[in-house]
Amino acid sequence: MKTNPVELLSPAKNAEYGIAAINFGADSVYIGAPRFGARASAGNSIQDIETLCNYAHRFHSKVFVALNTILFDHELSEAEKMIHRIYEAGADALIIQDMGILEMDLPPISLHASTQANNTHPEQIGFLEKVGFDRVILARELSLSQIQEIRNKTHIELEAFVHGALCVSYSGQCYMSAFIGSRSGNRGECAQPCRLQYNLLDERNTVIERDTHALSLRDMNRGEFLYEMLNAGVTAFKIEGRMKDIGYVKNVTAFYRKKLDKIIANNERYAHASLGHFRFDFEPDPDKTFNRRYSDYFLHNREAGITSKSPKSVGKPIGKVIEVGYNYITINTREKFNNGDGLCFFMPDGKLNGFSVQQSENNRVFTSESINIKIDTLVYRNSDLGFSKLLAATENARFIDIDLHFKETENGFMLSASTTDELYHAESSIEIEKNPARDEKKASETVEQQLRKTGGTSFVINELKIEWGSVWFIPIGELNRLRREALEKLSNLLGTKFNKSEKELHLNNEPYFQDKLDYKANVSNLLSQKFWKRHGVSEIDDAFELSLSNEGCVLMTTKLCLRFEADACPVHRNASNKTYPHSIELNGTMFHLEYDCKACEMKIVK
Repeated sequence: MKTNPVELLSPAKNAEYGIAAINFGADSVYIGAPRFGARASAGNSIQDIETLCNYAHRFHSKVFVALNTILFDHELSEAEKMIHRIYEAGADALIIQDMGILEMDLPPISLHASTQANNTHPEQIGFLEKVGFDRVILARELSLSQIQEIRNKTHIELEAFVHGALCVSYSGQCYMSAFIGSRSGNRGECAQPCRLQYNLLDERNTVIERDTHALSLRDMNRGEFLYEMLNAGVTAFKIEGRMKDIGYVKNVTAFYRKKLDKIIANNERYAHASLGHFRFDFEPDPDKTFNRRYSDYFLHNREAGITSKSPKSVGKPIGKVIEVGYNYITINTREKFNNGDGLCFFMPDGKLNGFSVQQSENNRVFTSESINIKIDTLVYRNSDLGFSKLLAATENARFIDIDLHFKETENGFMLSASTTDELYHAESSIEIEKNPARDEKKASETVEQQLRKTGGTSFVINELKIEWGSVWFIPIGELNRLRREALEKLSNLLGTKFNKSEKELHLNNEPYFQDKLDYKANVSNLLSQKFWKRHGVSEIDDAFELSLSNEGCVLMTTKLCLRFEADACPVHRNASNKTYPHSIELNGTMFHLEYDCKACEMKIVK
């Protein structure tokens, strides 16, 4: 029996993007609150959140609202009022980092612990479960075995990222942006210092490598490992990308929808988490939208080459150069090109270069200027206009099968519409003078043709049953009104019948497993201090953003290890005698690298 819903969670920059995500396969979407979200530039009005909730609930999809920055004291009152408005708008859960929110007068809304809450080990996650969270969003760095251990020791819902951009630091534990330019990642203002170029220096402060994107990670893609993650205990699969374009949302959501549908179809344990089935007019391909090439990011083990040579989108590899002319190249590929496509390639020094296609003849592409490229260079397409147009032209891929029953009544006609599982049913009727049809065949065909039209809706007619004693003439306008009213009532019914879970928060004094918290706990307000003291913490340092002096603080903690990348790891490589970076430099500022081989982590310290 299918008893375990499998949830696909997609990003929503705004209501329009959220609706697109639902139409292309999302069981739930996450969207920024008007303020205090981890993407400060992606806030949304309460009205837009309500619009998205009303749409999502018709398909029994859910809407989670991100209010996951740390808060300052003067913001607490505004945040509390906002949470109540978010709840009244219909949101299904609140994604938070700041524990001070649990000390507020909250509505009965489900709480999800943001990945910024440092959800890395069973003790932390078990504590969050006991104090009232329904779900934790796991740290991206966790392996399958670590996820399995958390599952074995807790019962809380586990959500994990499967796709999108990667922060090099553990989320919530990065202070580099705040240190460099007073733009705090924990306040939704990250300036993305991990995408900048650094100089790498050895123990003698000699430059090993200049102007390299040493901290810029490839993007995550775990599409081939969803079944393993399910078995390890993940219940919700999250796509990153609240700042990506709508084509990315459609394409990547559809890609994972197809993957999960295949798993659900072949496994009796797993069920769909929302209504409908999907039919795509394109073949989803994440390579064709923004990506920096991919990594599964420590899901199985540590591998070299997880950084990207450029923070820009590389796109899809299409073939190698076999001929170079002044303003053209010939590529060993069967791909077709459009004028305006973007092609790119890496130069011998690792820099990304590219050009726009002006004209193409089979596998030869022309541009307006000379191309500095060598034979055998791998070429990528990072802008595929044909695919982008196909995505833009496709508005909906989600469909709900229904049965229609048209029958004659004493004073007119009635149309009933019901889902094929007969769980949801709606009716519409008209009173009309009955006149015998002059052409019975044509009248019957007209009734069937008009009632089978479902354009503009997500309904697909599975079966249409027509019952009448005689064949009557019915104006097309009346048939259309009958159909529209029945489908609209059924659509509204699906929304009202959505079982929105609500949960009252009951405070407790569950002891935390530490009695002291340093700045990495991100305690930035009095309510947060109150929370931690109630749970037995006696010493609480101010958040990094409130501290007057941050010299010597760890600015990043990351699973990326530049010593490993330099093939000088004493544990995995048995090569401790090789040269490796001891520090990195940005615009004259030096940062020390500390290698914690026991934890298999690297720390960046000023």
